[in-house]
Amino acid sequence: MEKVERLISIIMILLKKDIVSTKEFAQLFNVSKRTILRDMETLSLSNIPIYSIHGINGGYGIMDEYKVDKRLLSSSDLENILTALGGLGQILISEEVEVTIKKIEAMVSPLSPKGSIRLSFYDWEGRSDILQTLKICQESILKRRLVSFNYMDKNGFATNRIVEPYQLHFSESSWYLKGFCLHRQRYRTFKLFRIDHLVMDENTFNPRDYLLEQEHEASYQPQLVAIKALISPSIKDQFIERYGRKSIENYSSEYFLATIYVPQNSIGFQFLASFGTNLEIVEPKTYVEEFRDYLNKMVEKYISKGPH
Repeated sequence: MEKVERLISIIMILLKKDIVSTKEFAQLFNVSKRTILRDMETLSLSNIPIYSIHGINGGYGIMDEYKVDKRLLSSSDLENILTALGGLGQILISEEVEVTIKKIEAMVSPLSPKGSIRLSFYDWEGRSDILQTLKICQESILKRRLVSFNYMDKNGFATNRIVEPYQLHFSESSWYLKGFCLHRQRYRTFKLFRIDHLVMDENTFNPRDYLLEQEHEASYQPQLVAIKALISPSIKDQFIERYGRKSIENYSSEYFLATIYVPQNSIGFQFLASFGTNLEIVEPKTYVEEFRDYLNKMVEKYISKGPH
């Protein structure tokens, strides 16, 4: 167990119990009594109000005032964590997530209402297929081990990559691996379902200053264009959820007028096309023309060819 994890565990135990002896802590974490003494010094220097009691029934405790007034995690906080982990478990069910949930459930008061919030996700077959990929990525990030894999780009072109893995990112419906590609000598984001033959190497790596790269990435925004579109009442809720109520205004008995920002590329076109005949772009005219060309290319695939 890492020192930080052990220190957090000590705090959580002392929040639940009155006095715990040095011997109990040493046996629990399989470390020496001297290590526990150093841990207690570290916690005291971090302004955690730990006190010691000498004697046969002696040990360590946390001041009761701290437990009541300055508790690190309230019952409500724990329930919120449980809710989030419960939802995460449906996206990625792993042994680690299940163990964590059980630990937190044990800390939540039995009197607390459970199940007041529920998160549901579609159990897609494709998501189950990448479970092993997720586990390898997660392990390699923790162990700072290089990973190698074949990567298929959106055009179907395959390349072999060796990557320093830094972060797993779940966005909307897809998992991504963010890392430094040794072939490209640049930070890259890889969609997990395009990764094949993933292997965690024996070689470790020294992490680069990935936080700086994250800040750079956060400051980068794709070019967006403001468009106005007439939308039917049946998709009004989807637009309010994504863009807020201010994006929608009354237009007629049949339509609402939505003002939104979308990428001026195929990603934006795909998003708008997903609403079918429930949406009609009216401004700007240049975007309308580009969107019409995009749709015409789709139609051509079905009118220019007979059945195979």
